[in-house]
Amino acid sequence: MTDNILITGITGFVGSHLADLILKKGFTVYGLKRWHLSKMRNVRHISDKIKWIDCDITDPVSVRNALKISQPDKIFHLAAESFVSPSWNHPSHYIDVNYKGTVNILDSMRELELKSKILIPGSGEEYGEIHENELPITEDSILRPVNPYAVTKIAQDLIANVYHASYGINVIRVRSFNHEGPRRDNVFGIPWYAYQIAKIEQGLQEPEIKTGHTGDKRNFTHIQDLVEAYWIAMEKCNSGELYLIGSDETEKIYTYREIIDRLISMSSVNNISVKQVPEYTRPTSVPRLIGDTSKFRKLTGWKPEISVDKILEDTLEYWRDFVKNGDY
Repeated sequence: MTDNILITGITGFVGSHLADLILKKGFTVYGLKRWHLSKMRNVRHISDKIKWIDCDITDPVSVRNALKISQPDKIFHLAAESFVSPSWNHPSHYIDVNYKGTVNILDSMRELELKSKILIPGSGEEYGEIHENELPITEDSILRPVNPYAVTKIAQDLIANVYHASYGINVIRVRSFNHEGPRRDNVFGIPWYAYQIAKIEQGLQEPEIKTGHTGDKRNFTHIQDLVEAYWIAMEKCNSGELYLIGSDETEKIYTYREIIDRLISMSSVNNISVKQVPEYTRPTSVPRLIGDTSKFRKLTGWKPEISVDKILEDTLEYWRDFVKNGDY
């Protein structure tokens, strides 16, 4: 008898790749979707292999019912509002989804007396304003969030830890850094650049990439490496402890402008220019997000295997197919 695995946010970027991985391992996968709102493009190829449950994580009754149906051994709680920019205009919505949605799941686990493990994935964005002399970021670094999204993710992590300490909920806490690859929405930086290049190659846009601020420094992990890390975290990490996951200071660090230049070099079109425009620039940014992931690596043996160039190639190919199919 195989474990039942429940993935919230399964139709999203990370959730769909995690579902690919877990299905290949032969486990039963339950996925939550909002019956008329979830975009199914990312899971179209595996939709018939997933046991679907209609659920709105902001509704505690709906969540409790989903957990009763699925009886999960492991819960990967990936449902979230994750695009930073709208969080300034809609902070209450981000609180409802990211914080209250998590409370609904944890409370349902408590009420149903489930012995499931639950992965609570945080974000490097939670650290916010990190100074150069404070790098690399560790599990103990000071949190100085600079946007409402980050505040809701901090709250999510803290309440999960409270449920672990107070009720014995088996919580695996992680914060991931800068993961990229196919299926990530083009409201985010690298997919947005790749999408524009794909349109330029098809003659649908002038040869100019519009960007926001491009000086922020990052290193990047392929989504396939990340979901493998999430699976390993559930297998090997200690409940209640926090672990950072992603590339670290030993891997190559890039500015977003350097990433754009690498993508342009992969294009069949010459002389693509870059223009910074105000509407794509956040009110505040996080200039450097470089984590020290040695705690997780030493415990698990995991390390990222896929190169930055492969991340960019896979992302560009995804958006080329997207544009060629007329989905733009």
